[in-house]
Amino acid sequence: MRNTQPTTPNANVPLPIASADQASRSRERRMARATDDTATASVPPAEVITATPPTTPRTTGAPSKLDQITALLLRAEGVSVPAMMSATGWQAHSVRGAMAGALKKRGLIVTSNKVDGLRYYCASREA
Repeated sequence: MRNTQPTTPNANVPLPIASADQASRSRERRMARATDDTATASVPPAEVITATPPTTPRTTGAPSKLDQITALLLRAEGVSVPAMMSATGWQAHSVRGAMAGALKKRGLIVTSNKVDGLRYYCASREA
């Protein structure tokens, strides 16, 4: 059975026109938060919390995965990527990314050498 409905809208049918109330309501927008200072004025200055970075590094609990990689890299014989992968549970690209980014920010200089087809990485503290 064939569909006999026209596929294009009929140009002779008038479109519904919204009343003035509906048009003004559709333009009203509410902000999620107050844009003026009245919302923060009700909080006394003593209760305002400022974010301060911790003064000491994390010392409780198990060492982080970056700490584990750092300890492996600081050994005299160095460490391979598969050894770092098994120590952290990360994939190879994550291990390499940590060496290239986070460990450099910690002040480590990472060097590598290839022995019997396997690359070993060593690190030293920046002077």
